[in-house]
Amino acid sequence: MLNIGLLGCGRIGQVHARSIGQIDGARVSAVADAFAEPAQMLADKTGAQVLSADDLIESADVDAVVIGTPTDTHYDLIHKAANAGKAIFCEKPVDMSADRIRDCIKLVEATGVPFMTAFNRRFDPNFANIRSRIVNGEIGNVEIVTILSRDPSPPPISYIESSGGLFRDMMIHDLDMARFLLGEEPVSVYAVGSSLVDPEIGKAGDVDTAAVTLTTASGKICQISNSRRASYGYDQRIEVHGETGMLRAENMLENTVELATPAGFRKAPAQHFFLERYEAAYRAEMAHFVAAVAESKPLYPGIVDGLRAQVLADAAADSLTQGKALTVD
Repeated sequence: MLNIGLLGCGRIGQVHARSIGQIDGARVSAVADAFAEPAQMLADKTGAQVLSADDLIESADVDAVVIGTPTDTHYDLIHKAANAGKAIFCEKPVDMSADRIRDCIKLVEATGVPFMTAFNRRFDPNFANIRSRIVNGEIGNVEIVTILSRDPSPPPISYIESSGGLFRDMMIHDLDMARFLLGEEPVSVYAVGSSLVDPEIGKAGDVDTAAVTLTTASGKICQISNSRRASYGYDQRIEVHGETGMLRAENMLENTVELATPAGFRKAPAQHFFLERYEAAYRAEMAHFVAAVAESKPLYPGIVDGLRAQVLADAAADSLTQGKALTVD
């Protein structure tokens, strides 16, 4: 039995607790949060004990930790967990600073603790299916990847102000997905962006509508489109075009029923937001973490994947500011 300690009992902590509860061979043994009420509520649901973050990390009854706390706490928690010899599952981004992530990499490598960066979309059944079929050569060499990601509505301005910006908060998932599907590292990043959804987002120094073009050394291209608004629901689509064909994953709908009348054909709306859309992905990524730690197998995506996505997000933000394409090492 893998005993897991949850650091952070908010929305994402509750998602991970649900996933762990559905996995044989794992349980939530302890929880910690800056606020007593959500910690106690999650403890009541899981049968875990409530501890401070430090006591949870040091507990002999905890084999692995899930870090679902605000990003600015990740660095210290990663260091404490690594020094305590705990396997680590960390929400993205690992840190807002690429240099601080590099510090974390040094410690993780020195201590040898298993580390997984929670890019859950790699575990979405449809996206994983596309990746598998690319690797199997169904469409030949990949030439161009198109990723569309649009939220149903923007988050509160208070969140925008502390999020690190659209590229580091929202698009970082798509930047990781670009690497996952291209099969090569991007070497050039060009970004454009505007504040079209909410002028307050612009006043906060961010954009709510953006597009990024990534190019690899061999010339493969990825186009990413993000918006904080989609009036029709949570928009998550991927298309991969190759030399002999194309693979595409469409939106997940609320149901598969289609109505046909003289006026035309009508389908159900897209699922409303990420909790519904990526429920299976959250469960699959946690199952991978549990199995890999229990069997001492490699974890993916790892902490270096977290760094590479952060470097691309930083480059996109800098490209927008400078108004030109930037080279990425």
